Amino acid sequence: MTFSLELILVLGTLVTGLIWLGWAVLRRLGSVDRRRSMPWYVDYSRSFFPVLLIVLVLRSFVAEPFRIPSGSMMPTLLVGDFILVNKFSYGVRLPVTRSVILDSGKPERGDVAVFKYPRNPAEDYIKRVIGVPGDVIEFRDRTLYVNGEPQETERLGTYTGVGSGSMMTGALRYREHLGDTPHEILMWEGSPGLSGSVRVPEGHYFMVGDNRDNSNDSRMWGFVSEDLLVGRALFIWLNWDYNGGHWDFSRIGNRIR
Repeated sequence: MTFSLELILVLGTLVTGLIWLGWAVLRRLGSVDRRRSMPWYVDYSRSFFPVLLIVLVLRSFVAEPFRIPSGSMMPTLLVGDFILVNKFSYGVRLPVTRSVILDSGKPERGDVAVFKYPRNPAEDYIKRVIGVPGDVIEFRDRTLYVNGEPQETERLGTYTGVGSGSMMTGALRYREHLGDTPHEILMWEGSPGLSGSVRVPEGHYFMVGDNRDNSNDSRMWGFVSEDLLVGRALFIWLNWDYNGGHWDFSRIGNRIR
């Protein structure tokens, strides 16, 4: 079990709730003099319990904020983007144990999804869903093929990065049409890229970053199983590139496609 914010919220909610409930039961049974003032720890528990419970429910079952720490999803997401993730998209899960209690949907090809890194589930990763169960995914001559069909791309020009993303200045911008989800990707001219073909097994997904030549993804470490899914990225609610030292208010409210 990973000691995380989620676990802290669960324990905090449980402890404060039990303390408050225990005091109420003791008073009702007459084990505590009703004229006795409430101990400080009970008073604190009574105040914090509803707050912790609300945060736990919202974070576990509705939406959760995340920060983008790397440039693997450029130009769709930049370093310093703060995003909101829909936790209801890929099944409602219990906190900590991550057991599915309601099957509310599956990832679709083209989704930008947050998931637990297969090699270290304590880390959250974000990539684009390139392959769903049963798909044959192939990279050949810098082109993505899905089930034998090349995914259409059109060149848009040269990318100019800012802040922490300035290292990608000079990369080529393309618009890739992955099914019904057009999105931009970056590739370096002259880079050989990765080649190969795989079939996505049942219960798994193939995840790739939009920054095709600068992304640690399924091309290196394999598939993402359903039990590692966290949710679908919705929109950007803040951008603060602390390494680049600037805010970008123009990104606030941008929908993630």
